[in-house]
Amino acid sequence: MSDDTKKGALSDVERIKSASQNLRGTLSESLLDDVTGAIAEDDTQLSKFHGIYQQDDRDSRAARRRQKLEPAFSFMIRARVPGGICTPAQWLAMDQLAQTHANGTLRLTTRQAFQFHGVIKRQLKETVAGINASLLDTLAACGDVNRNVMASPLAASAKVQKQVARWAQALSDHLTPATGAYHEIWLDGEKQPGPESTTPREPIYGDTYLPRKFKMGLVIPPVNDIDIYTQDLGFIAIVENDKLVGFNVSVGGGMGMAHGVRETYPMLGQVIGFVEPEALTAISEAVVTTQRDFGDRTNRKHARLKYTIDDRGIDWFAEQVQQRSGATLAPARPIQFTHRGDILGWLQDDAGEWHFGVNVENGRIKDLPEQQLMTGLRQIAKVHKGEFRLTANQNVIISGIDRLDKAHIEVLIDEYGLSAGASPLRANAMACVGFPTCGLAMAESERYLPSLIDELDDSLVSHGLEDEPMVIRMTGCPNGCARPYAAEIGLVGKSEGRYAVFLGGDSEGTRLNRLYRDNVPDSELRGLLDPLFAQYARDREPEEHFGDFLIRSGVVAPVVHGREIHEVTP
Repeated sequence: MSDDTKKGALSDVERIKSASQNLRGTLSESLLDDVTGAIAEDDTQLSKFHGIYQQDDRDSRAARRRQKLEPAFSFMIRARVPGGICTPAQWLAMDQLAQTHANGTLRLTTRQAFQFHGVIKRQLKETVAGINASLLDTLAACGDVNRNVMASPLAASAKVQKQVARWAQALSDHLTPATGAYHEIWLDGEKQPGPESTTPREPIYGDTYLPRKFKMGLVIPPVNDIDIYTQDLGFIAIVENDKLVGFNVSVGGGMGMAHGVRETYPMLGQVIGFVEPEALTAISEAVVTTQRDFGDRTNRKHARLKYTIDDRGIDWFAEQVQQRSGATLAPARPIQFTHRGDILGWLQDDAGEWHFGVNVENGRIKDLPEQQLMTGLRQIAKVHKGEFRLTANQNVIISGIDRLDKAHIEVLIDEYGLSAGASPLRANAMACVGFPTCGLAMAESERYLPSLIDELDDSLVSHGLEDEPMVIRMTGCPNGCARPYAAEIGLVGKSEGRYAVFLGGDSEGTRLNRLYRDNVPDSELRGLLDPLFAQYARDREPEEHFGDFLIRSGVVAPVVHGREIHEVTP
């Protein structure tokens, strides 16, 4: 137990976890209660471990309150997709579930997973069962556990990419909770031994799991396409002579913070050494159990791994990991990242297979008049023999296209408008869901960012910058789901129609940005950024990226520690 836990009362979520009988709670009873579209309050915390968030339509809240109706409750379900890789059959299954039980759209998350929105309570079990039947699941897609394990979707070496993807799957399997609650509740499985049993039910997590969520990923330089330093635990592949020889280990990344609370801040991970591939499982378990034992269980705003490391020191943490894993951390190997965007359009890898990257604005798979994205991907899935790879930038790659099938798939891509181009700004943009379903949202994000990009693209064109890639990200609250604090331009909702503007991240994902202006009305965002675009066009150096220019020119000062992100440059 951590020293922090001893200092004060446990948080309420810790009480709920402790009394839950390994994530069972009263979920089964809640599902049978047809008086309400909601589940019991404590169960809303436990359902997250099963990949399910209770939400309601915030657009209709006021009207329903006036009519003395309960909120229009529905649920978001998140399916885990380790490494972002799914088969065409799984894609079709997700598509069908979205049409049958959700709101008719699929959403690709910033962690390479699927989300369904608008599922009502009486269809929860059927939807989870359908996901399970496709050989995916929702267990540990949310909650205080290791979540979906991310991995680079493409690499210069197809062989290395496949090796890294296998490690993502192996680590996901190893750190999946062992509780039988998931199968009991959602799949009508046989009831497991009760609390009186002496059989350990969670050998890695213990009965109260982790103090807070935990995120892990594996990346293949030189492309930082999963924002490796934003992960609690990151493995950076070291490739020598086309052979995967091991991984640098990064720990302590995390994006979430709270507005105006200086004790909360984002952090980028710190590299603590190099290990050979065979040590990955032991290292990952050691990092998780160290956080389990020393993370803060009294204050959830101080419960992420980044704070555990900040409080105790990186050397202490590295020693804990070595002792628990039995592995030795060798000196880190040199690496270099050059960019972090996805490859969109056609690419042939070194094994001769073809891949086609499809830009999906803010990850929302749906049909529009100019682009029938959902229908087109469905038709491709019916004939494709390779894989679909979800990306951390909310795009999808139709992967492993055989040369004999390429012409047919190319026809389908053109027929349904999947090759529609996007400006560099739009192609590098991400937004969280925000309104109307996210209960944490303070401002619009997914519904607003496209129109803002229209305005900013006009500004960029006026300054001759239309071909310059910039990383822009928007979230409706400061929790950071779209990783805004690692963007060149980060826009974070403060209240309806108002945003905190963060500037100065880099194009490689190795630097945090800094607060530039607070509480800016959405009507003033273009006017705020346009003079900076003009200055950049006039004074930039050759090949200099926007975020680097803002630092060099003194518009914002570089952030050395995450605490500084709140401080506006004088």
